[in-house]
Amino acid sequence: MILSGKAKVAGVMGWPVGHSRSPRLHGYWLESYGIDGAYIPLAVPPDGIAQALRALPALGMKGCNVTVPHKEAAFRIVDVLDPAARRIKAVNTVIVRPDGSLEGRNTDAFGFAENLREGAPDWQPAAGPAMVVGAGGAARAVAVALLDMGVPELRVVNRTRAKAEELAADLGAAVTVIPWEWRGRALADSGLLVNTTTQGMQGQPALELDLAALPPAAVVTDIVYTPLLTPLLAEAKRRGNPIVDGLGMLLHQARPGFQAWFGLLPQVTPALRRFVLEGI
Repeated sequence: MILSGKAKVAGVMGWPVGHSRSPRLHGYWLESYGIDGAYIPLAVPPDGIAQALRALPALGMKGCNVTVPHKEAAFRIVDVLDPAARRIKAVNTVIVRPDGSLEGRNTDAFGFAENLREGAPDWQPAAGPAMVVGAGGAARAVAVALLDMGVPELRVVNRTRAKAEELAADLGAAVTVIPWEWRGRALADSGLLVNTTTQGMQGQPALELDLAALPPAAVVTDIVYTPLLTPLLAEAKRRGNPIVDGLGMLLHQARPGFQAWFGLLPQVTPALRRFVLEGI
């Protein structure tokens, strides 16, 4: 696509940033919708993130995504936070407002919720407790999404119990911390299981979790998408549980930022999934 002098520009800041799928994803939408704009990768070292974010208005950019390791730093740097970012304590989307100030949002919870609705349309929040494995930034986003969707009890299990307890303290009484050694038995009446760790990702060991007690109707989802069918999802599928892969979370979380920067809410389609998968 040929850009004009009026092109809208956004990007993604990370360190490193070469692994990011966001330029391919946003580039697809820009091309598909015929938008005069560009989305570029920006390799920003940790000690340069504040300077880089503050330069966005001066460069005439509409904003950017921030990825590892900048999400927590961006949370502290921006001028205004949306409610989701406040609860998750991390920012993944920055928008330059008309007055040049920076608004920080977190769209990861939105992305997870939309992916779950799309991939498991029959799942109901009241089906039973949801169990989340992990207690990092991704787990926080998933927990916020599930609580907002109406899950009555959220069970968090993490090898480091202190991190799980910190998450529970921040998000309220509906969150229960499960000891790591009890993780298998805690599945007995669960309606949903979510892995938010990197276990099961390509090059990483599989998640150590026995699914024997998991009800057959419980939905199993993994935020990992390399591979698309993780060992956890493969085992759940073998048992007959409904499964939802992690690619949709990546695709859906990008939609609100694209709308803010380029003025159009894009759609997630099978063609988009295929295009992004080709680049993995």
